[in-house]
Amino acid sequence: MKRWMIAACLLALGPSVHANTTVWQPSAGHTQIPIWPKATPDGQPAPGPETVSVTPAETYAAITNVTRPTMTVYAPQGRNTGAAVVVIPGGGFQILAIDLEGTEVCDWLTSRGITCVLLKYRVPSVPYVWQCDCRPHNLTTSVPSLQDTQRTLRLVRTHAAEWHIDPHKVGVLGFSAGGYLVAEASTRFKHDLYKPMDATDRESSRPDFAIAIYPGHLTTDGGKLNKNVPVSHDTPPTFLAQAEDDDVDGVQQSLVYYAALKKAGVPVEMHLYANGGHAFGLRPSKFPISGWPALVEVWLRTIGMVRS
Repeated sequence: MKRWMIAACLLALGPSVHANTTVWQPSAGHTQIPIWPKATPDGQPAPGPETVSVTPAETYAAITNVTRPTMTVYAPQGRNTGAAVVVIPGGGFQILAIDLEGTEVCDWLTSRGITCVLLKYRVPSVPYVWQCDCRPHNLTTSVPSLQDTQRTLRLVRTHAAEWHIDPHKVGVLGFSAGGYLVAEASTRFKHDLYKPMDATDRESSRPDFAIAIYPGHLTTDGGKLNKNVPVSHDTPPTFLAQAEDDDVDGVQQSLVYYAALKKAGVPVEMHLYANGGHAFGLRPSKFPISGWPALVEVWLRTIGMVRS
């Protein structure tokens, strides 16, 4: 079972979890920026206060009960490429693996001259219904999470000049459930999930490129593409990476999505590895899959998002 799945179950059980009930805060020098100017659309009460938890057996932080979504901007180090990436952590729409699939990713991107915008989106997110085995039971849209993603992409473009970003080089990178949000943002940008609130919502929510790492929720049990990711020729260039021994979401997630992208004529690059499992993030291992970030860097140069 995926490590964050175990953590999510333990969060429900309580006794074996070390928890800090304060709201997650980024490292010094970075500030969380509210995504919504007023109340969140389709707001739902959380079962408790926002909590940052670490289980005794784990080495990453998990946030739950997020009702006030934010984004945190990490400026590039050294030469600024002008590109920006909205990073979307995974966690089954129940938690956010905020360091493993968030801040550590931003450290890598900013070291390559890319602005990182870390999205803390709303979780838990209905209508996902979970049981003790921590496995999702449907492929429906996590509406609040996708609303937060669409709004964040628009905010990045609104602040492009201020943050020294090229508004035509704004991409998304997500892991697991975050990979599903990457696919949804890439295919549903013509259909807003909320009513416009201000001038920001006149900006496009279409990513200029998309990176999905061990994505989930993309296929049915019958091996068909989830209808909630309507791939078209307008879907942005996409990079996929997954391990064949991924026993959580399964390698068919990337395979089916890749086939749909190819059929629609979308530029796509996919890397499958024999070993690596799930939830490996950027942390080094003995397997070749740890080299996927270097392949993303080459791909970004290939599609013209960054220069050599």
